[in-house]
Amino acid sequence: MISPGPLKVVTVCGASALGGSETFFVTLTLGLKRAGVDVRSALKRNRIREAALRDAGVPFSALPFFRRFDWITERRFRRIANAFRPDAVLTITGRGAAMTPPGDYALIGRLGGYYNFDYFRRCDYLVCNTPDLVRYVTGGGWAADRVFYIPNFPHIDPAPAVERASLGTPARVPLAVALGRLHTNKALDVLLKAAAQIPDMWVWIAGEGEEEGRLKRMAGELGLDQRVKFLGWRTDRGALLKAADVCVFPSREEPFGNVVVEAWGYGVPLVAAASTGPSFLARNGEDAILVPVDDAEALAAGIRQVLASKELANRLVESGRKRIDQEFSEEVVIQQYLDMFERVRPKGRV
Repeated sequence: MISPGPLKVVTVCGASALGGSETFFVTLTLGLKRAGVDVRSALKRNRIREAALRDAGVPFSALPFFRRFDWITERRFRRIANAFRPDAVLTITGRGAAMTPPGDYALIGRLGGYYNFDYFRRCDYLVCNTPDLVRYVTGGGWAADRVFYIPNFPHIDPAPAVERASLGTPARVPLAVALGRLHTNKALDVLLKAAAQIPDMWVWIAGEGEEEGRLKRMAGELGLDQRVKFLGWRTDRGALLKAADVCVFPSREEPFGNVVVEAWGYGVPLVAAASTGPSFLARNGEDAILVPVDDAEALAAGIRQVLASKELANRLVESGRKRIDQEFSEEVVIQQYLDMFERVRPKGRV
C-alpha cells in the first residue's frame, strides 16, 4: 500500500512534441495523483495532454515555453509556486528544465535521453530512466548523490481492442503494430522493408513526425499501400496493441523504449532492434526477440519467428508480464518516485 504523505509536486512539460517523453509526462502525473500526491502541472499548450489532465482532475497551467525572449514563463511559474508551495518540481523535458526557476523546492530534471547538460543547470537533482543515462550524467560531472535511476512504467488502459475492420484490416491476417514518432531514429523505414518480405502481414503505424511523407512514399514504392496503415497520433495505444499479433520496435536510437514496457503490459509479443534501451530492458528469447539495428532481413526473420510459433509468442508474453509485475509496474515505479521526493524535499517541510 503506497502512503505518500503530504507531498506536493508540480510536473512540468515544456515541449509541444508528441513523443515518448511527452506521453510519459501524462502517465507519470496521473500515476502520482492516483498514489495520493497533491500534484498539478505546468505545460506548453497541447490539447491532447490538457484533455488527459483535465479528465483526470489534475489542475494545470498552460505556459508559453518559448524558445527565445520569453520573460512570461518564469514569472507565471513563480506565481504558481508561491501559491501552491510544492515540495518538489519535476521537469520532464530539457526546455522545461531550462525555463523553470529554482525556488523553495527541490527542482528535479528528468532525462529520457542523452540531453545537453546546459538544459539542467538550474536543477538540484536529476532522475534518469536507465543506468546508462546515470553513467552519462555522473561522467559529465554530476555528483552521484544528486542522481537517481527510476525506470518508466506503462499506462494500462482497460479499453477493448480496436476493431480491425474500422481500420480497413482483415480479421485473420497477421498484424504488426508499431508506435512512435515518425523520425529517422525510430527506423520505421526498416520495418517497411521487413514488411515487404512478409507478404501476408499487415502493419499499423501510429505516430506523427517529419518522416511521414518519406515513409508513405517508401510504402508505395514497396507495394505496401494496402497492407500498411499510417494512423497518425493516437491516444488509444493500448487498444491498438490489443489488436496486434506482434509489436515491432525497430529504433536505431532509443535510450529507454516505452514501447517495450507497453508491449509487456498489454501482453503482446515484442520484436525489437537491439538499440541501447531495448538491450537494457529485454532478454533476447525470454521476453522479446532482439535483432541487430538497421537490419531489415533480421527484423523480418524475428517477426516470422513469433508469428510461426504460438508457444514462443506465449512465452514472451508471460515473461514480459512477470517483468512488469516485478520491475516496471505503476505501483513499483511510483513508489520509487515517492521515496525520491521524500529524500530531496526541503528540510522542515511537513
